[in-house]
Amino acid sequence: GGRVVGIMPAFLRSRERLFDDVETIVVTSMHERKQLMYDESDVFVVAPGGVGTLEEVVELLSWKRLDLHAKPVIFLNLDGFWDGFFTLIEHTVEKGMTPASFLEAYVSVDSVEAAIEAMKSAQDTPHLQHDRR
Repeated sequence: GGRVVGIMPAFLRSRERLFDDVETIVVTSMHERKQLMYDESDVFVVAPGGVGTLEEVVELLSWKRLDLHAKPVIFLNLDGFWDGFFTLIEHTVEKGMTPASFLEAYVSVDSVEAAIEAMKSAQDTPHLQHDRR
């Protein structure tokens, strides 16, 4: 029942192919892409990806830590893909650089079916007020 929209900066059109099965919006920059992705999303599902995906999810989680949004973030952790990232986040908590409440800012699932179920049952997470220590 949801809507999937692809958002691609124009300069990538010659490097990557468009996924024809979904609506695609072409924008002028990566910054515009991320802003539009944020504005148009009710929930974020983070699939396995490379450094670009990592950069986007770190910014998204940073915004969440700063209480700029309360949208659900669901990691599709196929074959433990994101385990190293979760270990790093936990390390920042252990070292006192990130509040422990931040571990509630996202959920991890291990299948597409579980991600769909998590999206169906997702509600905005309460503002965690991470910086109030």
